[in-house]
Amino acid sequence: MAPERFFLELDPPDTSLKSLPHVVIVGGGFGGLKACHALIGKPVRVTLIDKRNFNLFQPLLYQVASGLVAEADVASPLRQMVGQAPNVQILLGEVAEIDAKAKEIVFNNRRFGYDYLILATGSGSSYFGKEEWRSLAPPMKILEHADEIRRRVLTALEEAEQTPDPERRQFLQSVVVVGGGPTGCELAGSLNELMKHALGRDFKQLNPELCKVTLVDPGDRLLRAMAPAISKSAESYFKSAGVDLLLGGRVKEISEGKVVLTTSGGEQTLEAATICWTAGVKPSHLGKVLADATGCAIDKGGRVIVKPDFSIAQFPEIRVIGDLCSYSHTADGKPLPGMAGPAVQMGGWVAADIVANLANEQHKAFSWFDFGSMAVIGPLHAVADLRGLKFTGLIGWLMWAVAHLAFMPANENRIALLSKWLWAIATRERAAMLIIGRPNQHMDVEVGLPEGATSP
Repeated sequence: MAPERFFLELDPPDTSLKSLPHVVIVGGGFGGLKACHALIGKPVRVTLIDKRNFNLFQPLLYQVASGLVAEADVASPLRQMVGQAPNVQILLGEVAEIDAKAKEIVFNNRRFGYDYLILATGSGSSYFGKEEWRSLAPPMKILEHADEIRRRVLTALEEAEQTPDPERRQFLQSVVVVGGGPTGCELAGSLNELMKHALGRDFKQLNPELCKVTLVDPGDRLLRAMAPAISKSAESYFKSAGVDLLLGGRVKEISEGKVVLTTSGGEQTLEAATICWTAGVKPSHLGKVLADATGCAIDKGGRVIVKPDFSIAQFPEIRVIGDLCSYSHTADGKPLPGMAGPAVQMGGWVAADIVANLANEQHKAFSWFDFGSMAVIGPLHAVADLRGLKFTGLIGWLMWAVAHLAFMPANENRIALLSKWLWAIATRERAAMLIIGRPNQHMDVEVGLPEGATSP
């Protein structure tokens, strides 16, 4: 019996679609969603598969972790975004196997055929072989991570509010953030604002000045992907805001409430009730699944090495984009960074290339436009390095806000975010100060782990 050519019955039935080439997109993040958008109305039928039913605007996860916005403000249901298009089908689940020779995937224990396969499953968090640290220091990749960090911070403050022991209270009011990239800087700055200012009126027994946020990075400066002047500006702001910086500190060990660091001056131990990890990423496990199935090359980080059209050797119909791919066909030969901007451009280009191939037309080569990078490090204070133009402070924040609102895929989210940002600026109150979920709820749904796997 021939494998099912998967596309669920449309309502009303449209028999013309059933004869069209089938494009399966795995992953509803920035790259996958852009590819799906670009294929709407084209002479193909599209199946978008994701194990979550929403697109997550990951750059704003730190605002969920610090209670500035709610989960729904940074997540948009995929069915509402693209599922209403006549030639698009949204399915919930996780791809377990790929049979490249048969052009089939194993999905929800069934085999389905494809004509083109786009893999855009993103990345998870890497603990550099120390997976036992995951439950002690949650990362920042999915909503459950943000909820867990917020739960830990607020639970510690609630305990501190009724703790008579000053040493215990100091411990409960302390946070350590590991990783001085954009995510770590944004999280540290937002938690610092939360603990030292936003909660000043809410907790009667706590002294906000005793709240302590320490930002740790093994390098000699923060935001090493940006210009040194940007790093210097960020470090100066953090020091003025009361965030402790520990540069040149490599994590040796993490235990309950403790981080042991190796520094040039010897070992140093930090104690804090909440420890957060933003120091490393790893691609989705689907890269290894693809390599095992096709023999394609992967780099030392586990990313799939792709051709200039994002395909792999011997299987031109398989495209890999976003954080899952290693794309080095650039002017300087350096792989494109695992960021939202490149992923979106990859998704749009691959979709256009597939349409061009089907029409036997030549498609222009992929060319990435680097808009630059930016990070918010405090209220109305951001740093931005945009193609050599450097901005800090209020101007940087305004540019950051405009860029993120423009990048947000759903209008409803744009309105909600803008209103909550303005409210926080006017009142310093946070909109989502809820303690929800269960401890370590993120352990079973980490992006980088296969289904059902947990860390030790």
